[in-house]
Formats: sequence, C-alpha cells, structure tokens
Amino acid sequence: MAALVVGLGAALLFFLTYTYLARLNSILESMPESIRSVSPKRWTKEELRHTYQRLEKNPITLEGYADRIPPKLDRRYIITGGSGLVGGYIVLQLLERGQPPESIRIVEFRPLNRADMLNGPASTVDFVKADISSAESTNKAFEKPWPSAVKHLPLTVCHTAAIIVPSDRSKLVYGLCESVNVRGTQNVLNAARKAGADVLVSTSSGGVSIRPIELWISPLRLLRSAKENIPKMKNYLQVMDEKDFFEPPRKHEEYFANYAVSKARAERIVCGANSPELRTGSIRPANGIYGQPGDNTLGGALAMGDCPTWCAHIIQPFVHGINVAIAHLHYEAVLAANPKAPQAGRPFIITDPNPPISYLDMYQAIEALSATPFRLIRLPPILMWFLSYIVEWYSLLPVKYPFLRRILPELKGDLKHMKPGLFSVTTHMVATNENASRSVDEGGLGYTGILTTLEGMVQEIVDWNIEHKGEKQAKKFQTSISYADEIAKAAEAAGVMEKLGK
Repeated sequence: MAALVVGLGAALLFFLTYTYLARLNSILESMPESIRSVSPKRWTKEELRHTYQRLEKNPITLEGYADRIPPKLDRRYIITGGSGLVGGYIVLQLLERGQPPESIRIVEFRPLNRADMLNGPASTVDFVKADISSAESTNKAFEKPWPSAVKHLPLTVCHTAAIIVPSDRSKLVYGLCESVNVRGTQNVLNAARKAGADVLVSTSSGGVSIRPIELWISPLRLLRSAKENIPKMKNYLQVMDEKDFFEPPRKHEEYFANYAVSKARAERIVCGANSPELRTGSIRPANGIYGQPGDNTLGGALAMGDCPTWCAHIIQPFVHGINVAIAHLHYEAVLAANPKAPQAGRPFIITDPNPPISYLDMYQAIEALSATPFRLIRLPPILMWFLSYIVEWYSLLPVKYPFLRRILPELKGDLKHMKPGLFSVTTHMVATNENASRSVDEGGLGYTGILTTLEGMVQEIVDWNIEHKGEKQAKKFQTSISYADEIAKAAEAAGVMEKLGK
C-alpha cells in the first residue's frame, strides 16, 4: 500500500511538473494580442523576391540618399569606433556630404576591416589606433596634430566605441564592460574637453531600458493565466523608450545584463556633462542593429548555415546602421547650431521607420534569398531556458574558484553566450521614433529613417550574395560579440581579468 501511495505521489508530481513546464513553454512561444496588433503583417515570399529584384537592379547607395543626410558643417570630426557598424556609416556619410577626409579622424582599437571603407575617400581618412580604456592612449589619439587646413575648425566627437557582451549579468564579470564602456567613455569625454570639442554625441543602447524578464512564476499565477488565456510573465512585452533616463538609476540586477548596466552609466556620464561649452547627448539604437556582414543580428544568422532558435515568433524593432548613423548627424546639427538647445543632455531612441518585425521575418528572408545554405532549427524555449542557467553556473565556477580554470574545459562558440540574460533581450519589444522625429522647433531631432527593415535586410542579403558568388559555404566575419571574446581572452592572458572584475 505504501509503495502504491509513493508511486501515485511520484506520478502526480511528475504530471504537475510537466504541466507547469509545458504551460511556461506555451507562454514563451506565445504572441500577446497587444503585440500582434502592433505588428500584424509578416513578410511574404513574393514581397521578399520583389524587393530583392528591385534592390539588385537599384541598390541602396550613399549617393542615392545623399540629399537626406544633414548638410555639411565646417567642422572637424573624431569618430571613436569609426570602423564599426555605426561609426563606419558616420564616416561614410560625412564624406558623402562633402567633408574633406583630412577633417575626419578615426580612433579605433582594431584596424579598418569594412569592405566599403578600404577604398575611395574612406581609405584616406586618418586612423589612430587607441585603447579608450586607457586615459593615456585616448589623450594621445585626441592630441595628435591636425592638418593646417582644418586645425582651426570646431570639433565634433562621435563616440561609438563599445564592447558588447549581451548575456553576462553577474557582477563577478562586470569588469570588462565597465573598463571599456564606462571608464572608456569618461576617458573620451575628458580627452574631448582637452581637445576643445564643443559637440559630443555618443551611441548608447536601447537595451538600457530593458528590464529582466521574470523567468519563473508561481503555479497559481500560471493557472490563472491559463484560465484568462493571456501570458502573465512579467516583462514578457516591453516598450523601449527614454523614460528611465529621467528616473533614478536602477540597481545592477534591474538591467538585463552587464552590457546594459555599463551603457546606462556611460549614457549618464555623457549627458550629465552637457554644458554650453560642450553640448552632449546620446542616441539609443533599438534592439538589433544590422547592416554589415559582421553584425550580430542578420549577418550572424546568415553565417550560421544551421540556425538554432527559440525566438522565431518574437517581435522586435530592428534598426539599420545607416539609420543610426544619420540620427547622430541630425543630433550633431542641433547641438552645433544652438549652445542652449533643449535637446541636449538626453538620449533619443532610434529605430527603422516601420512597425517592428519578427525574427521569423528575418529567417524567412534568409531562407528565400540567401545564396548560402540556411536551415532553421526550432527549439523549445523552456529547454533553452534550463540550459541557460546551467551554462551561467558553469561559466562562473572558474571566476569564483580560479583553480578550476586548469580543470574545467572552456565553453566555446555560441554556447558560452547561452545565459538567462538572452531571454530578456529576446522578448517581445516595441519602440518608437516619436521624440527623435519631432521637428527641431518641437524639441526633436528632425530624424527620418532612410531604410525600412525590409529594404535594409534584403539589401544586406543582396550584398551577401555578391560577396559569396561561387562560394558553397558562408564566410566567417568577425562580429562585435566574437571581438569582445577576443578582448576578454587577451585580457585574461595578460593577467588583468581578475583586476577588471573588481
């Protein structure tokens, strides 16, 4: 009899646990009606093919949208991270609007590696290698003499350099993000002041406003949500905006990851430094910047071949690097024109000029249009959820107990980034250009996006196919995340990771 009771109890426990996890998985796979109404339309194969044919014949070029770039200003420019996704487009747009190459300086840690900058005027722009986490290195880059023809011009600094680690959330490994994104921003700000800059626009992140998703909810709430047929998971749907900037800073654990913590602190450093002598402000790109083969969003998926995902249904407001770059120039124009501009000292959210799309839209575009193999592998979110906690726990063991580094094998590839923070940054989100798109007289930037997400992503696939003509496999491009991994390994090899973590 006792064995029967134990068996029935075990069966009941298994049934309840299975039901609980199945309901959690159902919520994670769902799309609330509120988000469905914001993004009701999915891309069709016909629409994708038509857009591809149009852009193949008439590709999006700098010359094609030159008349929408804010007019040339007689100024000098320092672009930190000037060979990256956003910084590179800023350089190209400055040149296209008539800025002489000698009036632009790229301050960057890694050499130029963008194909569209290796030839033409961009290849003649001054390049200074610098590590912005070092005040000495940053000052040296900013103090380098300018050509006599431009040295008298006022100086604008566009600070786009950053390190992106989207999944780490523990304070134990916060040091790397802090060293580049926070201390590096302070070093750039100090160097800009010393160099006499009067305008500084930095690249922040829409991720600053994202709060951690509530991964576990009580069985009682879960049953209630089943009865009401709506998800009750906290922060399952989020609005990316600037409201948090005007509130007290949140605690570390109230951000989705260390990256967001560091970008929030950097943003407040920049905006808090605003004055009539040095006007400052930040652009917050919405989640998922794309526009180059090495981007983490579309380029990363194109390069995979086999693409495992649990978030195909997720709706997000992606943004092209061209749109982010032109927003910086709109902001610069406002700050340069008015020392007392009310727009100064605050962030502005930027996204593509269309409703948010789903990851499935992007994946279907790749499947329909890419010349390289691509296969979508759908995974149950709840399984990846469990895995993320295991990966995080395993990854922190050598940090807590350094002697284990000689024993435990290192996680490699995408698996090492499979941590709970990713569930917060890959949940349903919406964003708006409302504030940035207001006219300057109304307190906005006068921003209008150049590319829709459909145009931007299809154009990237067109360029990808040209790059891979005759190739059977996708080429490997360095993404900002893989670059961050390299920096972390170099720091560890140099024996400074323990210091960074403090």
